[in-house]
Amino acid sequence: MEVDRAGRRAVVAADLSPFAALRGFRRDALSLLERLAERGDVVRVRIPRADAFLLNHPDLVHEVLVARHRAFGKGPTIEASRLLLGESVLTTEGDRHRRQRRRLQPMFHHERITLYGDAMVRLADRAAGRWDDGATLDVHAEMAALTLAVVTETLFGTSADDRRGDAVTTALTQLLAMFDRAYSPAFRILARLPTPTMRRFRRIEADLDAIVDDLIAERRADGATGDDVLSLLLRARDRDVAITDREVRDETLTLFLAGHETTANAMTWTWWLLSQHPEVESRLHRELDAALGGRVPGVADLERLRYAEWVVSESLRLRPPAWAIGRRAIADVEIGGVPIPAGSVVVVSPWLLQRDPRWWRDPEVFRPERWSPEGSVGRRRDVFLPFGAGPRRCLGEPFAWMESVLLLSTIARRWRFRPVSDRPVELQAVVTLRPRHGLPMVAERLART
Repeated sequence: MEVDRAGRRAVVAADLSPFAALRGFRRDALSLLERLAERGDVVRVRIPRADAFLLNHPDLVHEVLVARHRAFGKGPTIEASRLLLGESVLTTEGDRHRRQRRRLQPMFHHERITLYGDAMVRLADRAAGRWDDGATLDVHAEMAALTLAVVTETLFGTSADDRRGDAVTTALTQLLAMFDRAYSPAFRILARLPTPTMRRFRRIEADLDAIVDDLIAERRADGATGDDVLSLLLRARDRDVAITDREVRDETLTLFLAGHETTANAMTWTWWLLSQHPEVESRLHRELDAALGGRVPGVADLERLRYAEWVVSESLRLRPPAWAIGRRAIADVEIGGVPIPAGSVVVVSPWLLQRDPRWWRDPEVFRPERWSPEGSVGRRRDVFLPFGAGPRRCLGEPFAWMESVLLLSTIARRWRFRPVSDRPVELQAVVTLRPRHGLPMVAERLART
């Protein structure tokens, strides 16, 4: 055991073989992280081809994601995603990443994303209008379809018809099921071979490329004059150099998949948590009644929907879609007095930090009031990072916040959901945190509507 200079954080070499660690991560990553975190704030684990360091203290997380971010590159999952997403803002490094982020940033300014609020509400209200009182729904599938419709219309200026919606949902589900293979020591070799897995991957890639190519062709045909993100991308220039179709494809596919998957999971877990806490659900309904008076919400109502925002915050704390953030050391670096060799993987886990009793009172309790001004007093701000931190903080965060609160408010004014059984919902931590077998729930129409 080693101790850092401040004498606070121990570095422990976990007693796992490289393949046992990899097996444990693939079978139940959250449980493995929790067991490792019990050993200290820095835990070294040997994995095939490298060391992995779990960092579980906000000071160390700040060093990796903010203060010394240039010492680290993308982690294994994002490295693997380059196979599908190409050279997008999510996958690139260095100057190229900064240039791409600078080019995309104006598209997510507050003034621009407020233009999308009406579409978010309209699509949520339309989805809710198709449900029957007492029907059993897979809430995860419903939220995935809804967020797909939102991202398609608001970012790409077109409707999610059945062909596109089914193709993207199917491809995305298959893709996420494959992503844990990125941690296999043989992944880089297998990726070059015509194995059944890689053939299936190429089919998924072809399906998604065809959809994105259709969208690009449609926008070019109408002159790309709209305010949707795809049109803005097609008009974008960097120092008088126009963006290429390949760059548009890579950025579009990244926004398409990231914007759809993460918010779908956030909303899914929010409905589940509300169903487990009727007192929270009742207070949310009271706020919606008082703020909206029976009508649908709008962007102008967001200031009056504070409790809805707290509900979303608390859901993101307990069930963060981005449950782990990986980085790879570019060169030998020292973090908190701990040497991190070049090539090592560093893991930061919002799942752990956001449930740590050192920073959160009653961390396992779903309590939206902790996000009130009074409830936030004295709490470190850097222990809540569902969107990451530093220069690589999620570009679409403002969009995601507005979408989540508006979708929640639009649906909750008319509906609530009840679990179909008392069995625990099994978590599936792959690229995002999902319910492993979907989330069947009974839809109950509120009597007052």
